[in-house]
Amino acid sequence: MAILVIVFLLLLDIISKQWALRYLAVEGDITVIKGFFNLAYLENRGAAFGILQNKQIFLIIITSIIILGMLYYVFILKPKSKLLNWSLYLIIAGAVGNLIDRSFLGFVVDFLEFHYKSYYFPTFNLADTFVVIGTGLLIIYVLKGE
Repeated sequence: MAILVIVFLLLLDIISKQWALRYLAVEGDITVIKGFFNLAYLENRGAAFGILQNKQIFLIIITSIIILGMLYYVFILKPKSKLLNWSLYLIIAGAVGNLIDRSFLGFVVDFLEFHYKSYYFPTFNLADTFVVIGTGLLIIYVLKGE
């Protein structure tokens, strides 16, 4: 089941980014909820919040090591906790999705843009969402002390 979940999430990410590349990058932004949510193409050449700009090789190496460690944990050590497993599935899928972009495009495709008045939250993608939700679940797992 782990492979199916990870592949499904990864495909959602890849398909959404391909759409953003083919449509948003050419046609421009789409306002979904005026004054709150747009679909807006962005090429992120850094990590979260744009840190480590143009450090693609470093980010590829670190991300690859982390992914391999999580895959080892999921498939070799086989944790019993469903919460831990789901958190790792989400993080792996998101990390692989962004790793694919970095490796083949030289940047990560972001396109989800939330804003309120003059405050703009950093633009992100589905892979980022998976990593954030997975990390949140991982924090819950650790705090529960299973």
